[in-house]
Amino acid sequence: MNVHTTSAAARELDVNAIATGRATRVVLAAVRIAVGLMWLQNVNWKRPPDFGQAAQNGLFQYTNYAVENPVLAPFTWLVQNVIFPNFALFGWGVLLAEFCLGAFLLVGFLTRFWAMVGILQTIAITLSVLNTPAEWQWSYYLMFAAQFVILVTGAGRVAGVDGLLRPQWSRVSGRPARIALVLS
Repeated sequence: MNVHTTSAAARELDVNAIATGRATRVVLAAVRIAVGLMWLQNVNWKRPPDFGQAAQNGLFQYTNYAVENPVLAPFTWLVQNVIFPNFALFGWGVLLAEFCLGAFLLVGFLTRFWAMVGILQTIAITLSVLNTPAEWQWSYYLMFAAQFVILVTGAGRVAGVDGLLRPQWSRVSGRPARIALVLS
């Protein structure tokens, strides 16, 4: 192999390398923390025990948008025939999922898993409200994008619990440690 070719290839790699320094790490941590805070802040309007069903507001109102302004017919059917008949159970599930999602992203624990939960929750929210008048559609696309970045970068490894525990998990041969490595 020619020395000039190797040098040119090395220069090309350097030119195309993505920065992984301190600034990149700070931004990844900031995005993860901001998304975690967003989920925690949005738990506020999901109020038990009826989650807005009696007053036709809160979680019930936003869920009902999937029926009033359908995005995808099978999802509308699911809301009408499965979610509404079991709305209190659904409400508790959403409250618990979004609280855990926010809390675990905030501290950076099992970040990839919680980012995937966030992506799934964002899809459900998007299918509920995307066609609702006065909704800014891009907010849901941006939620998806931010959580995708957290998922693919393992952002909990920066200023998060994942970064503290991954070295220990990598030294353990058991299945729980291997699963934790994948989910972090």
